[in-house]
Amino acid sequence: MISRYRDASLFVLLSVLFGISFVAIKTGLATLPPLLFAAYRFDLAAILLVGYAALRHDTWRPQTRTDWLAIVVGAVALVALNNGLLFLGQQTTTPAAASVMYGLNPILAPVFAAALLGQRLAVRGYLGVLLGLVGVVVIVQPSPATLTSGSVIGQLLVLGAAASVAAGSVLLRRIDAPLASVPTTAWAMAGGAALLHAASLVVGEGIVVPSSTPALVAVGSLAVPSTAAAYPIYFGLIKRIGPVRTNLVAYLVPVVAALTGWLLLAEPVTLATVAGFLIVLAGVALLERQVVAEEVARLRSILSRPVPEE
Repeated sequence: MISRYRDASLFVLLSVLFGISFVAIKTGLATLPPLLFAAYRFDLAAILLVGYAALRHDTWRPQTRTDWLAIVVGAVALVALNNGLLFLGQQTTTPAAASVMYGLNPILAPVFAAALLGQRLAVRGYLGVLLGLVGVVVIVQPSPATLTSGSVIGQLLVLGAAASVAAGSVLLRRIDAPLASVPTTAWAMAGGAALLHAASLVVGEGIVVPSSTPALVAVGSLAVPSTAAAYPIYFGLIKRIGPVRTNLVAYLVPVVAALTGWLLLAEPVTLATVAGFLIVLAGVALLERQVVAEEVARLRSILSRPVPEE
């Protein structure tokens, strides 16, 4: 019971930590090259998380071949490819189109899970996933104009980021390394940061040190809450509840991003945002119908208990 509520709470927290990163990304890309910006994000996060892992875990360094394999998968798929493609794609793609493309990773995760893990959803499960995607579309309200105004290459890059997240999370579940999720995440961040720095140099971005206040705030706010805190939660949920369920967080992130924009950028929360959020919840409820049914039955049992007389 405690584990169930813990994972549900962490899932919501993860959506918040990922959702609030959009303002920081938007601010940082105004002054920093995309790949270098992503690399700085994981430089700071890796230093913090490796130090934390060394203090809190007896076994914080990789010991086995599967430990190293999990770190490589995390560094390549979930850190370098995911963030590199996402940051590059957002340069030439509208937020609406990028959100729809990136929101496809929960759709892609069951495909990879079926191929690599032999896990198949029931028909109602797939309907729940598709219903969640409908909610994302309602929130971002993509139109032919917004979907075609950005570069096709940019949209494909964001779609590649979504596919990288889906495939990487499934592979991590298949590897199931004995190393704890926090040390695994820390070393994956360090490896991913090195790959992003190398890619930045290869494409000729040059070395730009963040010195302005907006750039420093953008890097710090991304590196600490949205990376050092968020990624261990993400890796841990993949181990406990699986990649398909964990990647459903992509449906709640646009909701958090909309609320963050309202609070920090004075962007209005529209009726479409509220309706989309309700559709997302309906999709999650359909996918997790067994858990929802158990909770409803438990709540009914509590409410039906007679009140003890004094």
